[in-house]
Amino acid sequence: MIIPEYLKQGDKIGLVATARKISKKELNPAINLLESWGLQIFYGDNLFQEYNQFSGTISQRVCDIQQMIDDDDIKAIFCVRGGYGTVQIIDLINFDKLLKSPKWIIGYSDVTVLHSHMHNLGLSSMHATMPINFQENTNESIKNLHAALFGLKYCIKASAHRLNKYGTIECEIVGGNLSILYSLLGSSSDIDTAGKILFLEDLDEYLYHIDRMIINLKRNNKFQNIKALIIGAMSNMNDNKIPFGLNAEEIIHMHIKEFNFPVCFGFPAGHINNNQIIKLGVKSSLEINARGVVLRQE
Repeated sequence: MIIPEYLKQGDKIGLVATARKISKKELNPAINLLESWGLQIFYGDNLFQEYNQFSGTISQRVCDIQQMIDDDDIKAIFCVRGGYGTVQIIDLINFDKLLKSPKWIIGYSDVTVLHSHMHNLGLSSMHATMPINFQENTNESIKNLHAALFGLKYCIKASAHRLNKYGTIECEIVGGNLSILYSLLGSSSDIDTAGKILFLEDLDEYLYHIDRMIINLKRNNKFQNIKALIIGAMSNMNDNKIPFGLNAEEIIHMHIKEFNFPVCFGFPAGHINNNQIIKLGVKSSLEINARGVVLRQE
């Protein structure tokens, strides 16, 4: 995998919105934080455009991310928020310049489209909180984001969970939002999970649909040859009038318990305030035991 250079003070970073619209007022607190880290902030030309729920038309959103990819002075690209819409533009983006001059792309949720596509191109990226969330994020979430961006050491810890399966693994991590990964199956952005740690998280889904998506991943052999499974936050799940009978973690466990790979549940990444950084496509050490979980990354 190609790992981009880490940031240093004075570097220029680009802000883009590949999905839902955003206002300057919503971004101001994050801009102040990023500038306090010594970074220079540049906006996509169409960052504050509006087209229904989107941050501009498809062509405007493509234009913005292409602008940041092609500009050699931009050292990292922050997706400012998720929502829905990145899949509308993924096939219109030219990644040639990114392969020649790699830079970090940072985000989560809908940005899983970009992470997955980049992984297939051999590029590492950062699954991390986004500027729209900075004000609500915990100090630890922001501290570790800063450490990851600037190439400093950090580790992520999680509490023990009754459904965990113990083990220690060293390899790269792939994945992100379960609903997005499910939607990418069979496309050019569909990821190969074999020999890797698979990470999953999700938000605001019905429990029966969690069941459906996990079964689909299983039938597509996404669990068949993985080295370990990390289940992040499964936030704000919904149920029907007639209860499903299991929570999201129990549903996942039911379908993967036959496999022998290590598994951890409740990892602090996803749609939560303590959304921890996971570098995708870099060598990672995952330890799961009775005391809890520790993730270390190069």
